[in-house]
Amino acid sequence: MSKVPTTVITGFLGAGKTTLIRHLLQNAKGRRLALVINEFGDIGVDGELVKGCNDEACPEDDIVELANGCICCTVADDFLPTMQKLLDREHKPDHIIIETSGLALPKPLVKAFQWPDIRTRATVDGVVALIDADAVAAGRFATDEAALAAARAADPMLDHESPLEELFEEQLGCADMVVLNKTDLVDADALARVETLVLAETRPGVKIVRADHGAVDIAALLGITAAAEDDLDSRPSHIDGLAEDHDHDDFDSFVVTGGDVADLDALLGRLANLIAAHDVLRVKGMVAVGGKPSRLVVQAVGPRIQHFYDRAWQAQEARRTQLVVIGQKGLDRATLEAGLADVLGTVPA
Repeated sequence: MSKVPTTVITGFLGAGKTTLIRHLLQNAKGRRLALVINEFGDIGVDGELVKGCNDEACPEDDIVELANGCICCTVADDFLPTMQKLLDREHKPDHIIIETSGLALPKPLVKAFQWPDIRTRATVDGVVALIDADAVAAGRFATDEAALAAARAADPMLDHESPLEELFEEQLGCADMVVLNKTDLVDADALARVETLVLAETRPGVKIVRADHGAVDIAALLGITAAAEDDLDSRPSHIDGLAEDHDHDDFDSFVVTGGDVADLDALLGRLANLIAAHDVLRVKGMVAVGGKPSRLVVQAVGPRIQHFYDRAWQAQEARRTQLVVIGQKGLDRATLEAGLADVLGTVPA
C-alpha cells in the first residue's frame, strides 16, 4: 500500500498558519484531508478556527488537536499515537496536514516518521515554513547581525536577546518550501531583502512562494514528495549532536475568559494598548459579542489586530470569550488580566 503523504506546516506565532490551512480546506479539490493541530496554550483555539470551513474535505472527526505542549516535545506520548489512530482508520485520509505550534522545532517531528509503525505507512511529503514577510522586513526575526543591530537601535522592543532568531533558523533549515506570507504589507525592495535573508538560511533548491492571506495553490503546497524523513542529515539544526530534549521556558502563555462583550471597540482598544505596553507577541481566540449570533475571531500579531465573524454559535457549544495571550518569559499576567477585566463579559455559569 502507498504511504499517506503528510505536510508539516511550521512558522512563527502569527505567520498565518491557520489562515493557510483554512484556504487549503476551502480549495481541497476533492481530497480528504486530516489535520493534526498543535495548539500552544490551554484551549484549542486553532482547532475551532478550522472546524466547519469545509466539512466534505475535512470532517470534524479528522481534526485532531494536541494541546498538551509543544509537538516536538511530546512526540512519543502524543503525536505518534495520534498518527497511528489516523493511519488505522478504514478510510484513510488522502493527505495529512500537521500545523505545529509557533515554538516547535521541525526536525524532531520529521524524525518521528522513522518510527517503525509510522515509517511504512506515512511519509513527510514536505516541510513548509510560513514566514511573516512584514515582520521579517521590519527586522523582528532577522538573523543577520548587522540588520538585527540596526533594528534594535530603531525599536526598543528589540533591545534584548531573543531565542526567536534561532527558532527562525530551525524552521528555514528544515523546510522544503518557504511561503512568504503577508507580502501585500511590504514594498518590492523590502520583499527582495526578505527573500535574500530567507535564501541564506535555506538548503539549495528550496522554493520560495509569495502569498497574501495564506492563499497558496493546493497543487503547489501538497505533492512535493520530499520524503523528508529519509534525508534528515541535509537539514541543519542547532540541536544536532545534542540531547533531543528541549524546553520553551523563554515563553509564557495564558488564557483570559469572559462572556458576552458589550463594547467591542473598547476591547480592541484595550488589547492594542496592552500589547504595546507589555510586548505581547500573539493574541488569538474567539469573542462572544453581545447581541451578535456569530462568534468573532480575533487574531493579533504585535500591534496588528484582525477580527472577523466566522460562523454562528452552535447550540451545543458554550457561548463565551476565550483569548490565548502569548509572550516571552516574564509576561505580566496579573496586569494583563486586570487590564481586560472590565471589558470582558462575565463568564457564564
